[in-house]
Amino acid sequence: MVGQWFVIGFIFLLALVILVPAAVLVWLYFQDKTREQHAILQNYPIIGRMRYILEKMGPELRQYLFLNDQEGKPFNRDEFEFVVKAGKYNSSIMGYGAKRNFDEDGLYLVNHMFPSQTEELKIDQSPTVNTRVYEINEENLFSRKEKSKATDINPSYLHEDDQVVLGEHTVRHPFRLKGLIGQSAMSYGSLGDHAITALSQGLGMAGGTWMNTGEGSVSPYHLKGNTDLMMQISPGLFGVRNKAGHFSWEAFKKQADTEPIKAFELKLAQGSKTRGGHVSGNKVTEEIAEIRNVEPGEDINSPNRFPGIDGPEQLLAFVDQLRDVGQKPVGIKMVAGDEQQVAQFIKAMAETDIVPDFITVDGGEGGTGASYYALAYSVGLPSFSAIPLVDDTLKQYGLRDRTKIIASGKLLTPDKIAMALCLGADLINIARGFMISTGCIMAQVCHTNTCPAGVATTDENLQKALNIDEKKYRVANYLITLRHDLFDLAAIAGLDSPTKLNRDHLVYRSSFNEFSQSGKQPS
Repeated sequence: MVGQWFVIGFIFLLALVILVPAAVLVWLYFQDKTREQHAILQNYPIIGRMRYILEKMGPELRQYLFLNDQEGKPFNRDEFEFVVKAGKYNSSIMGYGAKRNFDEDGLYLVNHMFPSQTEELKIDQSPTVNTRVYEINEENLFSRKEKSKATDINPSYLHEDDQVVLGEHTVRHPFRLKGLIGQSAMSYGSLGDHAITALSQGLGMAGGTWMNTGEGSVSPYHLKGNTDLMMQISPGLFGVRNKAGHFSWEAFKKQADTEPIKAFELKLAQGSKTRGGHVSGNKVTEEIAEIRNVEPGEDINSPNRFPGIDGPEQLLAFVDQLRDVGQKPVGIKMVAGDEQQVAQFIKAMAETDIVPDFITVDGGEGGTGASYYALAYSVGLPSFSAIPLVDDTLKQYGLRDRTKIIASGKLLTPDKIAMALCLGADLINIARGFMISTGCIMAQVCHTNTCPAGVATTDENLQKALNIDEKKYRVANYLITLRHDLFDLAAIAGLDSPTKLNRDHLVYRSSFNEFSQSGKQPS
């Protein structure tokens, strides 16, 4: 009897194993055959589905298996690993040699035959920063054993003589900076509260830096760390507007009186979206809506330009008013389109005698939480073209000493930062580098609210995996590694501070062995 039931059970199980998959395949076959909008599925039922499966897996397959270490976009594997290792280990040491294609045209930093010694550098190493770094105890193909340990590291601040000051001669409360690198604009809403908090606390630990709030206004999470804030004001006027969406001087004065806010940035454009900002409605929680004075769950689209401002003179007058009322530095963020428009704007500065305290020059290759293909791929000059254009035009009109240039656009490694400084930048903004330090894996789904690392999402469940108490140390370590390496590059150039890098320390070499000083391509 037992054997009989065993045979019946076996036959039933066999039928399930064979018949159920067969039924599913038949169902899929007829599903595909009747899909009028899919020619591939109609002509090749079931098998055609593999095309879409592989297409969906394509980005991950390319990123991890098929692209070499120098091919990935927007950042290759070497650049990504630099940020991760700097954050985890406070180190940028590598072995064997560079994988750069030295046969291609490119920019190179000029080394001095007699570089500066460490003790000759004008560097401030006090107070040390208490952080945590990882130590690898064992590493093999299938596992890695490592643990984090508390340690004190040198902060690599600028010497008092070399510190950069915004608004030194224009406002009662100038902004003095002990470091050249800060966090570029990233709003609460574009990033979740865990990421913003980790960034705020990590930057506060490192000190000598700033955190740009992005156009989404100041959130409680920007204030979690003891770090200086640069509040961005966009055409959407979030944080400085009334219920009707109009600019409010009362709201602005309240922000200006907030101690952590050290400066204001008027956003004309962002490199990857030379228009008003965009946040998808699925990211707009009730808290974000309250901070921005908008409706929860609805898409947020800022206007393309500030209401009532359609020329340089009106913009400069607004800068002057903000500076007069707030008595804190005010600058603008722009994307350079061509020489004519840059010259027109700077000429207006000379004629009105109103000069912003800083000009943030974002390259067309800059990042975004959400943009449109045509804007991200084809609008605006890259940073290495835009920086010298703005720098030269300011010099042409005799205004270079009255403002600072903050450069941004894929400047997340020390060599690229040094090159930007050589081309005319005074300070550097980084966004995606800091995102990677908090756990971003470049999944490129920032606009969907489904970020797998819990960084560019407001989804509470996805954010749970982002450990603030761990990631804040990575943020601090990454920034300090950059500052340390920047001083190393200055020493190699024979200087005592990276603030003294200029175009004499940059050379452009073509594949035909033509050389051009000042970073310009040979004619």
